[in-house]
Formats: sequence, structure tokens, C-alpha cells
Amino acid sequence: MTRAGMISPKSAPDARADALVAAFERAGYARVAPAILQPAEPFLDLSGEDIRKRMYLTSDPQGRELCLRPDLTIPVSRDYLASPEAGKPRGFCYLGPVFRHRGDGGGEFLQAGIESFGRKDIAAVDGEMLALGVQATAHYGLAAPGIRMGDVALFCALVAALDLAPAWKRRLIKDFNHKTSLAQDLDRLTVGASNARPEYQGVLAALAGADPKGAHALVTDLLSIAGITAVGGRSVSEIADHFLEQAALGAQPSLPRHTRALIETFLAIAGDPHAAAGKLKAFAREAEIGLDPAIERFESRTRALAESGVDVAAVHFSTAFGRGLDYYTGFVFELYDPRTQASEPLVAGGRYDGLLSRLGSAQPISAVGFAAWIERLMRLRGSP
Repeated sequence: MTRAGMISPKSAPDARADALVAAFERAGYARVAPAILQPAEPFLDLSGEDIRKRMYLTSDPQGRELCLRPDLTIPVSRDYLASPEAGKPRGFCYLGPVFRHRGDGGGEFLQAGIESFGRKDIAAVDGEMLALGVQATAHYGLAAPGIRMGDVALFCALVAALDLAPAWKRRLIKDFNHKTSLAQDLDRLTVGASNARPEYQGVLAALAGADPKGAHALVTDLLSIAGITAVGGRSVSEIADHFLEQAALGAQPSLPRHTRALIETFLAIAGDPHAAAGKLKAFAREAEIGLDPAIERFESRTRALAESGVDVAAVHFSTAFGRGLDYYTGFVFELYDPRTQASEPLVAGGRYDGLLSRLGSAQPISAVGFAAWIERLMRLRGSP
């Protein structure tokens, strides 16, 4: 990996930010600087609608869509996969600008962070990430940040145990990080597909029972005949996938109200990790749902957090907490200043074990990391 690109003075690292990343290097993470200009496709495919709507997009003379990097997780992951170290346990840190349309400031801002790949000691590295995140806020004068924590894997385990069509399971998991979308999914499932049918519901119903490859080829051909090449950054193939997913979703009968109540009861579980574990066990026992493996992983992580020096009693865990990026698969967290009314995160991250396979890795590679917003850390009250 090599340094690339230029940065403007407004987002140039200062001595304190450099010192923070130097501390990451001393902790064993090699400093890298991925290219600022990136292919847009991985972000459009993997980060979700929140990033899609805020990216700075352009194209090269060959028509390939490019973007200014909106985050550093995907660029660091891509560089790691392209290196001879791919598949080996490796850790990287960084400091540099990212670019997103924002309502509260300029579109260019500075982030520092860590990405850890390939480690087998999952609970230990999760604990290490949160501990290093706390060290980052302490570096700027906030030794005891507020800590919000969630676990996407727990929700996935619940959905896997429910009697739902595979398309609906995928949709609920995809929308977990987007609470409005998840609520709409539950509403749609509860009332059933018979309400508010689109005019083309008959076509959707026919496609839902068709051979998947044949149906995809048919929809792709029809879109091509109509002269459609791309819409909103999506290719014809992606549009066809979305259309066929709607067909599959429309084929699901209505969700029993007790099943919806079960999901909502699960999403109401909250507290410090020790208390939450007890509530999760009680929920699983009463609902007769096998969540034991996911709960055991949750408890193993809690022990690792304590061993890393994190005050577990100060952590607020919620089964409903997500981070708004589609690639998270497990542990997620945000650190914030509890002394202010602002809820924006200072440091945030989590586990994304499926991302590297989706970027082309032939083998699964575990991954976890976090990013720190330098401009927010610099505004901390009492920051030296």
C-alpha cells in the first residue's frame, strides 16, 4: 500500500492527530494511505443508500464511474486484498480526508482509524477495537465517553429462526440499520401483500415462481430493449435484481401479529451488556428460539471488553442499535460526548466479516475496525 493523492489545508492532519495515529502504530497497526480517487461500484454496492446519496461521483474517459472516497474502510480493504498479505492476520491504521455531502459542514473532513483483518480471536479483537476507540477520545481530553453498542449478529440469529420467506429474511437484515425501512418492512409484512398492490402485481407474482436465472435474463433484456442503461448509479443487472426481489417479497403471506410482537420485544432489549445477556436468555427461553450460540459470542465479547480495560457497566447496549452501513455483520459501537446534547459519534465502528468476500476474496476473512472524526474530537469541551 502506498500514499496517494493530495489533501487541502482545511483537512491536513495536525500534530495531535498525527500523534494519535502514531499511538495506533505503536499498538501494532501499520500506517497506510489509500488513493483518494476510488472506483464507485464497491461503495454503491456495499455501503447502502445513506452513502450513495452523499457521494461525490465522476467518471473517466472510458465511462467507468469513480468517486472521492466517502470512507476509508473499503479502500483499505481493497488494498489489503490486492497485496501479498491478503488472507493473513494484518492490521492497518490511517489518517486522511474523506468526502461526503453533509448538511452540517463542508464535504471534506478528516478521519483517523484502524482496520483489522484475518484474526481468529474474534472477541479479543472486538474488545481491542473498543478500547483503542476510548483511547482516541481520551487523547482529546474525554477519558470517559458515552458508549452505545449493538450486535447485528443477534438480530440475524433471530430472523434466521423465524418462519419467513428467504427474500423477507434478507430484506429485514438489510434494513436493520435503517430503522424507518425496518418499521416499513414490518408494516408491510403484517398487513400482507394484498394491500396496496401495484398495477404490475400479477407480473411480480408470476416472476416470483419462475426460474431465477431465466427471470433475471428476461427482466434484463426488457430493460435493455427499453434503452435503460443505469438509474441512480445502479446498473441494469442491479435494477433487475431489485425488481425480482420485489416479486419475491410480494409472494410472502402476511406476518402473524404475534411474530411481529416477538421481533419488537427483541428490539426493546437494552441495558449494560451483563443485564442485556440475562434479558436475551429470558427472551429466547420464553419465545422458544435457539439463540444460544449468538448469546455465547455476545458474552465472550463482554468478557474481552472487561479484559481490555473497558468499563462494561458504562456501556449502553441495545438490540435495536445499528450503524447505517449495510456491510456490518456483528458488533457495532459509537462513542460520544455525554456532557453535551449532541448525539453525533466521535468514534464509531464494528465488525464486517462479510465485506472482503463481497470485494472478491475467495475465502472468508474476518474484519473489524473503527473511524474517528478528527474535527469533532477537536471541538470537545475541555480538549487541550
